[in-house]
Amino acid sequence: MQWESGRRSDNVIDRRGMRGPIVGGGIGMAVLALVVYMLGGDPRAVMEIAQSGEPTEDGAAPRGAPADEGGAFVSAVLADTEDTWDSVFRERFGKDYDEPELVLFSDAVRSQCGVAGASVGPFYCPLDQRVYIDLAFYRDLKERFSAPGDFAQAYVIAHEVGHHVQQLLGTGDQVRAQQERGGRAAANALSVRTELQADCYAGLWAHHAQRVRQVVEPGDIDEALNAAAAIGDDRMQGQTQGQVVPESFTHGTSQQRMTWFRRGFESGKLEACDTFGS
Repeated sequence: MQWESGRRSDNVIDRRGMRGPIVGGGIGMAVLALVVYMLGGDPRAVMEIAQSGEPTEDGAAPRGAPADEGGAFVSAVLADTEDTWDSVFRERFGKDYDEPELVLFSDAVRSQCGVAGASVGPFYCPLDQRVYIDLAFYRDLKERFSAPGDFAQAYVIAHEVGHHVQQLLGTGDQVRAQQERGGRAAANALSVRTELQADCYAGLWAHHAQRVRQVVEPGDIDEALNAAAAIGDDRMQGQTQGQVVPESFTHGTSQQRMTWFRRGFESGKLEACDTFGS
């Protein structure tokens, strides 16, 4: 991926290494557990907080593009998603795109949704409209999920930004309202459609990034597709549980995730990502 020459986003808050004393957070954790579940994650991981103390809020956390390579990469990808969605929102809706902030953290993090351990993985909190990521996840992506490459890493960020786009368009609130009214099976089915749409939005970003800024190098799209496949529900359940239980899917199968990312990449159109009407 050609990211080194791209601009850097200032919408990055670097909380890596920041920790504070342990305080009560049961309600906040419960809120985050609910949000994580509704976005297709494992709410049990919310409770995994490091014993050294609970993570602090922003405080003196540096803002702007970090100087280290990992932080600079994230800042460059975030900037590229901003450029893409700024353009899409102006052309499609005639209004500005409300850019999200991205919080870098290590081990655990506090958001307005509550406190989460790193094993939650990258996530989006709709209450503060921020993306959260521990860069150690990229090591897991390479070693645990066999999905290496910088474009695989960029896909992860673009997917979480896709959830922010859903929030801006009202999709996130609508889905959560329907999930609260329905049973677990219905909630899971809605979660799958939500996650697949975020995959499609990630593909849409890749389409525009390549068309306008020529950031995609040979093999990059294969890296993204490999990452999408690696974290499909069927593959992950097979690896962790030894069996596949379709009714418990929350993100979609490997094939579904690849299909929707490719649809977004090949079309570059917002309407092509209507996973709820398909």
